[in-house]
Amino acid sequence: MDESGKSQDPEESVRPQPPEPPEGGNGPKAPAPGKRRPGGGILMGRPFGVPVYVAPSWFLVAALITWVFGGQLERVLPELGVARYLVSLFFAVAFYASVLVHELAHTVAALRFKLPVRRIQLQFFGGVSEIEKETETPGREFVLAFVGPLLSLVLAGVFYAGMQLVEPGTVPGVLLAGLMISNLIVAIFNLLPGLPLDGGRMLRAIVWKITGKPMSGTVAAAWVGRALAVTVLIGLPLLTHTGALGTARPEIGGADSLTDALLAAILAAIIWTGAGNSLRMARLRERLPDLTARTLTRRAVPVETDTPLSEALRRANDAGARALVVVDRQGTPTALVREAAIIGVPDHRRPWVAVGTLAQDLKDGMRVSAELAGEDLLEYLRATPATEYLVTEETGEIYGVLSTADVERAFVSAMARKAA
Repeated sequence: MDESGKSQDPEESVRPQPPEPPEGGNGPKAPAPGKRRPGGGILMGRPFGVPVYVAPSWFLVAALITWVFGGQLERVLPELGVARYLVSLFFAVAFYASVLVHELAHTVAALRFKLPVRRIQLQFFGGVSEIEKETETPGREFVLAFVGPLLSLVLAGVFYAGMQLVEPGTVPGVLLAGLMISNLIVAIFNLLPGLPLDGGRMLRAIVWKITGKPMSGTVAAAWVGRALAVTVLIGLPLLTHTGALGTARPEIGGADSLTDALLAAILAAIIWTGAGNSLRMARLRERLPDLTARTLTRRAVPVETDTPLSEALRRANDAGARALVVVDRQGTPTALVREAAIIGVPDHRRPWVAVGTLAQDLKDGMRVSAELAGEDLLEYLRATPATEYLVTEETGEIYGVLSTADVERAFVSAMARKAA
């Protein structure tokens, strides 16, 4: 549903992500199923090779659904007693299983279009499929967004058919009716034509097709999303207060009105923030090509492993360089002198410390082409984490050293610029 950015969107589905800025070191290993991943939640499995996480906020929502649905069951099936909360918990789990099917529809479509999917996360107001790259055509964009609501409509139809096979007013009948209605609401809500919802991505695809400019589609769909947020903020409490959503006015109390207003405010804030994030990420993607290995690389001087650090730094200063590359007798680079290690050596010790003791051996993946740029550069660095990289020309000649810190600063700077 969301084009990009990291907000919690109602039943949010498709979220193409710019590659994360690279991290130094070896990086965390993937957690085993059932284990926590920092910032991701609990890993539940890997359908189609894509990790599925349950965020901690899901448990809060599951408890809320259990309590609210349990109260409804007390009126419909009073004979259940306290067992109604077990039935309500089953409904909460089944509902989020439906949300997972919605997300898997996006994921399968993305994989079919050869778009990598970082993860699926079930969270506070639904789910999100984090897709790492944009679609190449508006047609694929439309399909990728539409398959989620389509699957929710199919599920609503399946649950409706199931209702015809059971007695109404029974536990199976009530559960199937609840799941049918909830999936229908998910589908309709997601088809609303504003980012970050799926309908917003569909609108973006249409404007993109008409104008030939993906950015024009993003701007149009984001502003419709902001208008939608205002409509939800004002319209939802009015609809419930007037009884348009099925509740008679005399039955609506002050607490209900406050709850409706709070829910509307939360939904409006999520949609507004998601629309803004979509604009910001679209602007970022426009700027990503400016992130090139060549422009971010520090000039380096070659030194042999037994060269004193003070002498190596003198050569670098004379050459106007900011990095040191350790080479062998034939001039072949073998290691990079780590900036952090240099800083840690006091001035009076530098004449007695050889650069080789501060260097990190060049390993697979630590050689970067000077021509790498944009998402390709960030994806390469993220796949092979290190603190520094040797940057070379196509001929193999040393160009310089690329510091992860420099890339991160450039990435953050690009993100910090406000979208127009």
